[in-house]
Amino acid sequence: MIINLKKDIKSRILNGHPWIYSNEILNDVDVVDGDIVDVFYNKNFVGKGYYNSNSLIRIRLLTKKNETIDFDFFKNKILRAKNYRENLLNFSDSYRLIFGEADGLPGLIVDKFNDYLVIQVNTLGIFKYKFDILKALIEIFNPKGIYEKDDEKSSKIEGFDYYDRWVHGNGPDLLEFELNNIKFFSDLKGQKTGFFLDQRLNALNFMTFCKDKNVLDAFSYTGNFGIHALCGGANHVTFVDFSERALEVLELILKNNNISSNRYDLIHSNAFDYLRMMDESGKMFDITSIDPPSLAKSRKSKPNAFRGYKEINLRALKITKNGGLLNTSSCTQIIYPEEFFKTIFEAAENTNKSLKLINKGVQSPDHPVCTNIFETEYLKNYLFYVEDINNY
Repeated sequence: MIINLKKDIKSRILNGHPWIYSNEILNDVDVVDGDIVDVFYNKNFVGKGYYNSNSLIRIRLLTKKNETIDFDFFKNKILRAKNYRENLLNFSDSYRLIFGEADGLPGLIVDKFNDYLVIQVNTLGIFKYKFDILKALIEIFNPKGIYEKDDEKSSKIEGFDYYDRWVHGNGPDLLEFELNNIKFFSDLKGQKTGFFLDQRLNALNFMTFCKDKNVLDAFSYTGNFGIHALCGGANHVTFVDFSERALEVLELILKNNNISSNRYDLIHSNAFDYLRMMDESGKMFDITSIDPPSLAKSRKSKPNAFRGYKEINLRALKITKNGGLLNTSSCTQIIYPEEFFKTIFEAAENTNKSLKLINKGVQSPDHPVCTNIFETEYLKNYLFYVEDINNY
């Protein structure tokens, strides 16, 4: 099926952005949802992608070449992604293998945890080719198991069957792997694909500042930053998360790394409430780390997200000792880096704090940021030195 684009389309499509919206299409009559279409602009071939009338993003391009979309196509894409990771992360056998649009496979996420793979299907177009993708993954990696953990909300919007189960082989709910020479578990009953690999370099950098410090790891999930702190010689870490399941897995990770129980506390609490309680009690930490889930799911939710980010950063600054450190993150592409930085500045202004930027981090290279697909940049991580403004 041939799809023609309107004459006034934005240059981003011609520059390689894979999303084509419904208002950019000239004709789309009788196209079957999930089918591959050939896209043309002024009689020039633009690329091939899959179509879905249920999505505002009507077409997601898979290739700029006029090639057949089949098993070999997906195998070659996966091999290219594998080679890219292994060249950059040759010290690790656990990484994000496929990062959607950044790897030319929009709608697909694949994480590798040691000998296991976890896949997430987000679009009908990828769902239709799932068995070719699974076959390619098995042929390339020969994994002990592949677990499919789809996004349920996306499945309803896109119109495909949602899966949360082993689709090849079998394995435990907790997949053991190493990150920065520390033992972790990916929890298949937890969030997303079970573990957030995108902070690997930021956590490693954070680790170097934690020796002999008392640290708060708020929104800890299964403790990435806090465990790095303990392995970096922190005196004590207080982990705070609202998920009992996450804290149970976290305790197993701590024990698996032979970390003494007198060096940490596990607090089951809403992190917003806990930060407020610590502020009211006058409790102070040498280092405060806050890594909340995405507070903005859509453009409409940005005002509430800004209020949320300002609240938690303000509270975190108030309980960080003079001369201490604040480690703060935002994991949504809807909030731009300059907007997040401005929100932190406002929180510092309201608490009479002066911040010195120690490190500015993004997602690790197995979550590639593509300059022609700005949505691929979503993670912001800042490490600040905190001083009272009156000490200037």
